Amino acid sequence: MPTLDEYAKPSVAVDLAIMTVIDGDLCVLLVNRPEGDIVGWAMPGGFVHIDEALEDSVQRVLSEKVGTKPIHFEQLATYGALGRDPRSRVISIVYLALCPSEVLGGANLAKVIIDWEGEVGGRVAAQMNGARLPLAFDHAAILGDVVKRLRGKLDYSPIGFALLPKRFTLREVQEIHEAILGKPLKKPPFRRKLLDRGMIVPTGEFETGGAYRPAELYEVKSKE
Repeated sequence: MPTLDEYAKPSVAVDLAIMTVIDGDLCVLLVNRPEGDIVGWAMPGGFVHIDEALEDSVQRVLSEKVGTKPIHFEQLATYGALGRDPRSRVISIVYLALCPSEVLGGANLAKVIIDWEGEVGGRVAAQMNGARLPLAFDHAAILGDVVKRLRGKLDYSPIGFALLPKRFTLREVQEIHEAILGKPLKKPPFRRKLLDRGMIVPTGEFETGGAYRPAELYEVKSKE
């Protein structure tokens, strides 16, 4: 019977899909790879060390390549198509994180350009300062899966609230939904449906510093 040493071993990597919303646009954090075998923009990632748990690899890559504070990640999917990395056989485990843009500081954030509607799925593009960015590896397809996942879960789960600060207005919730869905929503029915879901509760406080009538602040309902 063959031993484990007789089998060729692929490399295992983690890639981080860190998403946020800026000025009504769905954005992703990318790192530039200007030199080497792979040139282009990519989600931050790295190979899993032999003595690391996957979650430890995620936090190491976050610290080394992004330099931001710890962010909560959840596993999205595993990608292992042949030839996805021209350097060698690489299987990548992709982790997804949603956070308010201020958490990411001065990181490179690119607008996600989506050419399909609903949950059809497909590749997406990325744009920064008005210019399209070349995406490395299969990250255009992976980011398409991210958008599809977000759209699929938006209506029945609290996933969109991770993109907001702890306290927020109904207007800000609508802006998040519009950014993910890629289309405008009518305010009265959206707010009625949002409140009927019972996922958020009013805080009794109001926003400050605006030129108009201050809007009431809400927060996600705590689990009992």
